[in-house]
Amino acid sequence: MTTGNAMKQATKSYLIEFGSSMLAYTITLVIALEVVQANPEATWRYAVAVAPVAPICFALWAFIRALGRMDELQRRIQLHAIGFGFGASAIVTFTYGFLELVGLPSLSYIWVLPLMVVLWGIGSVVASLRYAV
Repeated sequence: MTTGNAMKQATKSYLIEFGSSMLAYTITLVIALEVVQANPEATWRYAVAVAPVAPICFALWAFIRALGRMDELQRRIQLHAIGFGFGASAIVTFTYGFLELVGLPSLSYIWVLPLMVVLWGIGSVVASLRYAV
């Protein structure tokens, strides 16, 4: 198998693994929200509420596997992107924490991961442009 074909196969494998995980997450999330809202006093609602975390763990596993299949340049781009996403998320959440002290409304922790993913995406674009020929 040539390097180009290997990269295409690695990308295809990642998209299948990650896409399946995200589909399972979406389905699990919708079901969990419905079940928890319909049973607000049930003792098992905590287990149901965190059920969507399981498919997210598989998505993380798919991403880590994909990193292992990337060439050195792609890994470097992802390292820069993740570093940017992590650092920028820290600054944004830290700043907002101080602003909450002076009256801004408290935000749920559920928004931290989407913030990190968006900033990682921005970092990916910037890092990719840096290495574009």
